[in-house]
Parts: sequence; structure tokens; C-alpha cells
Amino acid sequence: MPITQSAKKQLRQSTTKKLRNYQMRTTLKNSLKNLRAAAKSELGEAHKTLKSTYKIIDTAAKKNIIHSNKAAHLKSQMAKLVSKIVPSGAKTEENQPKKKSTKKK
Repeated sequence: MPITQSAKKQLRQSTTKKLRNYQMRTTLKNSLKNLRAAAKSELGEAHKTLKSTYKIIDTAAKKNIIHSNKAAHLKSQMAKLVSKIVPSGAKTEENQPKKKSTKKK
């Protein structure tokens, strides 16, 4: 147990920071999980979730809960995941007619 006044204060501060970091880390994990689930179901929902997930990732990086490079990596992976989603009713490459190239002679 801490003896001095400053050691007691440091203990209080460290427990508060530990709890705050844990909450932020949990929020980040849940947000990523929700985005992955939304990416499997619906495009519009995935874009909304992506925006909020970006905000949480940036906040976690700013507060040094995750490294800034990890934040960039996560954002890149999530953007790639959402971009793979094809909206229902949209034409795919197979269904679209091929473009004719015109070469100048």
C-alpha cells in the first residue's frame, strides 16, 4: 500500500486511467464488431457505422490507447471491407457491357 500522500494520489489516478482505458478499448472492439456485422448485412448501415467507427478509432489513437499506425491500419481495413459491399440491384462487372476502345491510326 502507498505510504506517502503523493503515492496515494498516484494510485487513485492510475486506477481511474485504467478504467477509462478499458472502457475506450471495449468501445473500440464493439464498434469494430458492429461494423463487420453491418458490412455483411446492409450497405447504408455499413457506411453510417464506418463513420462512427472512424471517430472512435481516431479518439483511441489520440488518447494513446492504440498506436497511430494501428489506427491507420484499422481504418484502411474497415474501408476496404465496406468498399467490397455491392449494393443490391447494382450492376456488377459481368452484367455491364464491355466498352469498345477506339484507337487513332
